[in-house]
Amino acid sequence: MFCQKHAAEYNAGWDYFAGLDAEEAAQREADETRDNSGYHEAAHYGWAGSGDGSRSRDELRALELLELTPDADFEAIKKSYRAKAKLVHPDLRPGDEDAAKAFQALQLAYEVLRQGEERREWKGA
Repeated sequence: MFCQKHAAEYNAGWDYFAGLDAEEAAQREADETRDNSGYHEAAHYGWAGSGDGSRSRDELRALELLELTPDADFEAIKKSYRAKAKLVHPDLRPGDEDAAKAFQALQLAYEVLRQGEERREWKGA
């Protein structure tokens, strides 16, 4: 077993196509793409949900902070963010350090989810 540092070093030097010539590497890549394309097709048909791996761990934590389910759409994210941000906004609660920290956490959560949404839109385009 490797510790995290050594595992990262090992993985950084890993070459999946080591020992293959260019033609064999291209064939293996084509085979892998062909054999594993079913997931992408399932996402196209809308079968993808919270367990589909499309959300990062940070996105899932952000959804938890906004008290949303992992399959929440972006409109629900915006609605929850706005409602919660209004409750702890520094303009409404000046001098309240806890509210300021809560507001910053909500801002960060929203930004993580917004960027995730943009990445998914770019991939789907």
